[in-house]
Formats: sequence, C-alpha cells, structure tokens
Amino acid sequence: MSSPVRIPFKNLIQIDRKSDRAVYLQLAYQLIIAIQRGLLAPGIQLPGSRQLSALLDLHRKTIIAAYDELDAQGWIEVRPNKGTFVCTKFQPIHTDSSKHHQKLIAGYPAWTGYNFKKSILLDLSVVKTSAELEFTDGLPDVRLAPLADLSRVYGTNLKRKSNLKHLGFTPNEGSEYFKELLTTYLNNTRGLHISKNNVMVTRGVDMGIYLAAELLLQRGDLVLVADLSYYVANMIFQKVGAKIVSAPVDEQGINVHAVEELCKLYTIRMLYLTPHQHYPTTVTLSAQRRAALLQLSSIYGFIILEDDYDYDFQFDSNPILPLASADTQGMVIYIGSFAKSLAPGFRCGYLVAPENLIKELGKLRGLIDRQGDLLMEQTLAELLEEGQIQRHLKKTLKVYMERRNAFCTLLQTHLDEFVSFDVPAGGLAVWTKWKAELNLMRISNNCMRNQLYLPQTLLYQKRGLTAMRLGFGNQTVEELERSVKILAAAIKKST
Repeated sequence: MSSPVRIPFKNLIQIDRKSDRAVYLQLAYQLIIAIQRGLLAPGIQLPGSRQLSALLDLHRKTIIAAYDELDAQGWIEVRPNKGTFVCTKFQPIHTDSSKHHQKLIAGYPAWTGYNFKKSILLDLSVVKTSAELEFTDGLPDVRLAPLADLSRVYGTNLKRKSNLKHLGFTPNEGSEYFKELLTTYLNNTRGLHISKNNVMVTRGVDMGIYLAAELLLQRGDLVLVADLSYYVANMIFQKVGAKIVSAPVDEQGINVHAVEELCKLYTIRMLYLTPHQHYPTTVTLSAQRRAALLQLSSIYGFIILEDDYDYDFQFDSNPILPLASADTQGMVIYIGSFAKSLAPGFRCGYLVAPENLIKELGKLRGLIDRQGDLLMEQTLAELLEEGQIQRHLKKTLKVYMERRNAFCTLLQTHLDEFVSFDVPAGGLAVWTKWKAELNLMRISNNCMRNQLYLPQTLLYQKRGLTAMRLGFGNQTVEELERSVKILAAAIKKST
C-alpha cells in the first residue's frame, strides 16, 4: 500500500477561499471524490492531521473537522494507535489511472458512458448574446410588463393562509378560479362559447402543441402546415413521428383550394394554423377561408390545431374571430398564452377543446407538469377580475402601434432600395423580402460586429425566397433607429 506521503494531495485538493462552502467541507468532499474514483484505494492510510495540515497549508482543526465528517459518513475508519484509513468495505468506481489526478477530481464527464437516441430535428440554434440590440421574431418588450400589479397580487396570494395548500405537492387540474375567469375572458374577447371544463392550463403555446401532437398523432400521420410555418411546431410534429405536407400562403392566408386538393390525395390527420397573424409572414387568414376550412374539416375529418398567435395585438381594425368561435363539430383545438400579453417569462397558457379531449389531455399533462403553478394562476385570475390585464393590453397596444409605424418608416427611409414589405395590421413583427443576391448570414454576422444580434431563425433564404422576419416590439423607437442604421450598414458592407 502506498505511503500517504507519496499521494499527491496538493494536486487532489483545490481549496476555493471565495466559496460559500466551508473549507473543511470542501476538503471532505474532494477526499470523498478521490475515494469514489479510486485515487485513494480502500485500506490506504491517510496522513495524520498535523501532516496533512502542513501539506495543504490548512489549520489542523480544519483537517480534524474534515476527517470527522468523513468518519460520520462512513468513508474512513479510525484505528486506535494505528491511524486513519480509507474504509475497506467500499469498492471504488473503475477509472483510468493514466489520467491526471486533477482532471479526475475536478472534471465532470463530458460524455455519457452509454448510447442514446439523438435527433437533428431538435437542433435549434440558440445563442446567448451580450449584444446591445436584438431583433426577435416578435417578442414583446419585457420592460412594459405590469410588474407592479403582478408583484402586488402575487405577494398578497403568498401571504394568504388559505393559499398554503397550494404550496404542497398535490396533483391538480389547475386553479378552478383561474379557469372560470379565463373562460369568461376568452368568451368575451374571442367569441367562444365554452365552460371551464373546456379549458386546460399549460406552460405556454409550445406545450399545448406538444400535448395535442403526442395524444392525437401516430407515426406516419400527415400534418398539413402552411408554407412557411412555425418551426417549433414542425419539429414537434416530426418528433412524434408524423409527416409534414404543406400548402402555399398568399395575402389572404393559407390557400384553401390547395388544402382541398391535398385532402383528396391523402388522409390528412391534422391542420396546424396561426390564422390571426400567420407565422412568419404576418398575413391574416380571411373570414371566407376560415369558414371554408371548417367545412373541409367536417368533410375530410382532419383536426384543426389553431394557434392563437398575436391575437391581442391588432392595430388597424378589430380582430377576426378565431375558427374555434364558429366550430360546431368539435374539430378545432384552440391554444394560446399570456406570454405575449405580459412577458415571455410568465409561462401560462391555455388549451381549449371539447371536454372529453380535455380529460384525456389532462392525464398526459399530469406526467410532465403534475403540480402546475397554482399561485401564478391565482394571481392572473385576480388580475383578470380586476381588469388589469385588459387595461395593460390596451395601454401597450398604443406603444406597439407607434413602434410599428416608426419601424416601417425607418425601413423605407434607410433600406428602400433593398427591401419590400407590407405594413402588418397586427402582431409585433414585419415580414420583409430582400433582393435575392443578398447573403443574409453575412449580413447577420456584420450586424453582430456592431452590437446588433440578428438570429439565424429569422432568416429565410432558399430558391425563390430571400426574407427576414423582424420583430419590433422589444425595442423603443430610438433603439429601432439604431438597429436599422446598423442593418443598413451591414447590408451595404455585404454587397
């Protein structure tokens, strides 16, 4: 057995004086790791407290405290008149002794020791950036969120003794109070005719899409989407084994004639739509086409998954009521979220469907979101009852309309020779088409060098299409002016 003097304790032990963890615990935990990984073999004698104190330049009482901790946990055994030894009953994890001691102690494995299924479908490029400015795909400005009202009502709910039951771990179907208020809100603003039994609370739109796809789609089923469509939804459908077919989009939304022709050729299981502000092109599906799609759904039996995208942000006229408001056959699943109304960080959404489907979806949701966030649901319910969310939307709508107008003017002023677009009637993004010879990735890289982040997910470049979806909601008018000037310079530099 190796003498304790020959063990390179200075390489094994690294003490961080700035850490919140006590020094004796740092020492104890690192010795445990060394034992687990076989660097300190079972039965080996450890240095005495004075000797290890001198080796590591630590106070002897620190060494004693660390040894006491190891002894209490059963990692070492103290033999009277002989010394301190690593417990002989422990079998270390096999490691490659040729590797450097410090790497084994400090490093966490970079790779699993087993194989698993990987999917390129989920390779979504998300970049953390410190750029001063950023174009999003249409996110709201979190600086406008009603934080004072949220804080006030949430704090009140935390203090209520009657809400203590919500802090325990109890399976539930969401706050009944919230579902009642949400039902009233959706009936009043969307023209729905639902009860609380038609509503399921989710963590957002993507969760609603995932649950519906997981329950209703089987491998090989066909899902019809618009060309172009929401990329996350496409990934979800493909992840559950469905196949995607697409129909073109024009200035009135998805082409209904193309949908009908596809239904004649194939058995379509589901149609996914963002009818109010189509993602990414921002066009609104006309009322006539909505009625036609409901009729086709009844004839051919496909489910309509209606994503309530940007419904609350309509600038130039009243929004067209969703397909769900006219559904009498139980063919439409309606999903939405408060992420845009408040801020993306508030993960509270909803799914509306016939009661029998809600019950079955609730079982599935219970596997991935068993508890939910009842306190936040209580808070949102009170804000709905007080009318605070409604007033907040009315207030921010004026701000976003001003930003839309300013952004479109800036594009015309600085980039008229490169870009064409229609001023969107609603939503928080503009669909812009650019000259085909432009390299959008090069433009994005040029923007980044000047502190403007232009994500790859906003760029659409293929044969016959060179376009960007540029969100304006997250920037002030002054920030938009800076961003457009940087974008203009980046384009000119790339040509």
